[in-house]
Amino acid sequence: MDDSDLMQPLGGAEFAPQQTYLNTSACALLPRRTIEAVALLCEETAAGRPEGAGSFDIVDEARATYARLVSVHPDRVAVGSSVSVHVGMIAQSMPAGAEILFPEGDFSSVITPFTIRGDLKTRFVPLERLAESIGPETALVAFSSVQSADGRTADFAAVRAAAAAHGARTLLDATQSAGWLPLCAGEWDFTVAGGYKFLLCPRGASFLTVTEEAQDTMVAIHAGWVTGEELWSNSYGPVRELARSARRYDEPPAFLSYHGAARSLALLEEIGIERIEAHNKALAARFRAGLVDLGHAPVPDVSGVVGVPGLGDRQPDLLAAGVLMSARAGKLRASFHLYNGPADVDRVLEVLAG
Repeated sequence: MDDSDLMQPLGGAEFAPQQTYLNTSACALLPRRTIEAVALLCEETAAGRPEGAGSFDIVDEARATYARLVSVHPDRVAVGSSVSVHVGMIAQSMPAGAEILFPEGDFSSVITPFTIRGDLKTRFVPLERLAESIGPETALVAFSSVQSADGRTADFAAVRAAAAAHGARTLLDATQSAGWLPLCAGEWDFTVAGGYKFLLCPRGASFLTVTEEAQDTMVAIHAGWVTGEELWSNSYGPVRELARSARRYDEPPAFLSYHGAARSLALLEEIGIERIEAHNKALAARFRAGLVDLGHAPVPDVSGVVGVPGLGDRQPDLLAAGVLMSARAGKLRASFHLYNGPADVDRVLEVLAG
């Protein structure tokens, strides 16, 4: 197999983009099977069938598939609606005065739930200095696996080692990587991942993982009837016992989102994250090489997300030419995924070349 074979789109008839779509970092294309699952639940609801209420079994199917994708037991996975809600629970569980360390310019949903507390010490450092900046006063280091603005990645091993050396907990936001970059979620105290990007899920599906040790430190501030150990025994009055697993942090599931999510996550599992990683990185490398040939310097990294300083103002021109990308922090951002191929890369470079 040569490089061109490696870069051919994956997923077959599941995807049918009608333009050059390099914007998964903003929102993914939905697979055909996912659309069908959501439409089926809508039809069942409209017809008044019992299945129209939505299925907790399908939610647990999505939970279990996600757990396999990130190499943890399903008991370590909570489901919800958004990263900011997951992070909010963690932030509200931190003791007053605790130091939280972030990379400068990380995504707001990782940061704001902590800063609004008003009684936490928040500190910001350059991404490349994140590991060395963890100290004995650091209670938690929180950062994105792939930076939304430009695709940079941190030194994961160094961050974990420094956190362990100083007794700090870790929070990894995998929203820009889960679905294409292998993740061992159990290596981090907490991970969060919004489902509507590289996980190919409808909006309204998001995942939180919590280690057993970290679970003892977090308050289930959104607890309700779905968070009980016995699901159907807590509809009235106080929940008698919270789930012993990370399910205690569940939000009531948005069933339309999770019926679709179960199908999307199954597709990712069928194809394989390692295969998708190689595919996405090969396309990104082709794009970086083409940019250099055109005299542009992309942000250096091996990520499947590529930021290009100074080209953010070209986003409207690209859109007019049928190429959908994002402009973030003054940079043009390309994000490659399994449904992209070499023709997409070449089309972007053609437009940029004028």
